[in-house]
Amino acid sequence: MNKTLYPKMVEEALRTVMYPGTKKNLVESEMLADTPVVSHRDEADGERWHVRVDLVFARDTDPFLKSTVKAAEAAIRYHCGEDVEVEVRTEFKSKPRPEVGQMLPGVKNIIAVSSGKGGVGKSTVSANLAISLARLGYSVGLLDTDIFGPSMTKMFGVEDVRPYAVEKDGRQLIEPVEKYGVKLLSIGFFVSADTATLWRGGMATSALKQLIADADWGELDYFILDTPPGTSDIHLTLLQTLPITGAVIVSTPQQVALADARKGIDMYRNDKVQVPILGLVENMAWFTPAELPENRYYLFGKEGCRQLAEEMKVPLLAQIPIVQSICESGDAGKPAALNIDTITGQAFLSLAQSVVTVVNRRNAELPKTKIVGT
Repeated sequence: MNKTLYPKMVEEALRTVMYPGTKKNLVESEMLADTPVVSHRDEADGERWHVRVDLVFARDTDPFLKSTVKAAEAAIRYHCGEDVEVEVRTEFKSKPRPEVGQMLPGVKNIIAVSSGKGGVGKSTVSANLAISLARLGYSVGLLDTDIFGPSMTKMFGVEDVRPYAVEKDGRQLIEPVEKYGVKLLSIGFFVSADTATLWRGGMATSALKQLIADADWGELDYFILDTPPGTSDIHLTLLQTLPITGAVIVSTPQQVALADARKGIDMYRNDKVQVPILGLVENMAWFTPAELPENRYYLFGKEGCRQLAEEMKVPLLAQIPIVQSICESGDAGKPAALNIDTITGQAFLSLAQSVVTVVNRRNAELPKTKIVGT
């Protein structure tokens, strides 16, 4: 080992360590918070050298943090001596992400909109519920949690919009896109609409946590979670991250859909979960032609959700009819709830009013939901 050790020697050692995030070495990446500190003490068997280095990362969730620290320690020992005591400390440009249980402090009610199966119009209900709540005067956020099949960017007509980051309280936060009085975030803002999202479960849940905790949601009366169909890692992540006020289950009157809706209800009622079921929404309850607004044709069965609601002892919050304009308005980025003079606009406004009523009752009668695992 060198008899004398200088800070410059330590810095030169760190120039041999590449940071994958920039593909430059630690010095060129400007990750040294200050000049390395070198000190020594005399011991019976000779001098003992100590090196302290402070590295700066953008955030505590940096995926290269641990490997970079280990590489820095190894480089210093290799170039400055195996007997050198090395201490690499880390600091972050942004404050750490809030702990579970401390996220979204300004949000009063978190509503999960779920379905047992796909194709029942859950995202349509989520979008129109959020807009209807905003029309009632509430502050509303909507998170598209379907990482593999996001649809909210299209429904709100914001496919070409890209959210930007803002500096707030020492953290870089994603600014939700606001339209129709609703704050909106979706993974669809950050991935190509024409490319499949080939992610493992861990990557998907990590991205979801970022959309929740690393975004500036601010003060909200209602935070609507448009969840993917079925039961999956995404649902478990939400339950382990947020105290969900209650769940709204969407189904069609069809028996196949109702069977899956029961599974969705069971997931939230599980002893380890215990999220209250706010009620059911029967979507595609009947078909009404535009030219015959008084006529009803029950394409998928009649009153199926009403019967399930009675069986499960939960409210039936609304019955939403099928009209051609629902599909057209969603595809055009102008959800049906924007026009309260239509049958569907009135149905979604009634749904929002019912949700407000059952949430107020739930909050008066039940304790706050606990996060799963806490």
